[in-house]
Amino acid sequence: MKLLSTGIKGLSIVETNLLSDHRGVFSRVFCERELAEAIGGRKIVQINQSLTVAPGTVRGMHFQHPPHAELKLVRCLKGRVWDVAVDLRAGSPTFLQWHAEELSCQNARMVVIPEGFAHGFQALEPNSELFYMVTAFYKPEAEGGVMPDDPRIAITWPLPITIMSERDKQRALISSDFSGIIV
Repeated sequence: MKLLSTGIKGLSIVETNLLSDHRGVFSRVFCERELAEAIGGRKIVQINQSLTVAPGTVRGMHFQHPPHAELKLVRCLKGRVWDVAVDLRAGSPTFLQWHAEELSCQNARMVVIPEGFAHGFQALEPNSELFYMVTAFYKPEAEGGVMPDDPRIAITWPLPITIMSERDKQRALISSDFSGIIV
């Protein structure tokens, strides 16, 4: 596993090796020792999986408010997605900046998304499947989110947004006085 910087402090990409032979493919998804720099002393407490059927579908942009903020490690198991993280940390020099990474089962990359970031993705292929390892239990009362097409963030989605959940459609735009999340 190789940890790569993104230019946004704390947000990293993990390159993993795919070992292939006549039987198929093998790769590691997690190694506490090799990911220690990115995850510190945090522990993975929950693992989630999602399947997104239609290309153009956007899930996100979600986060959890402190004290339930979570670090996420996200990997694509099937298909392809445009995975996006937005820095919402108060006082961060990269506040409201975003980074996107194409994740696929072929490139076997993961994104390490620290606390204080909103996360979402757009399916680029049918039946795209994601695997999430998170460091905090989901708390509905701590859930937050921002609109995927908020002009203050101006995410460049590769496809037109075709499907979003009703909850995500109802998210408010980021107000001009929003100064970030304190993590």
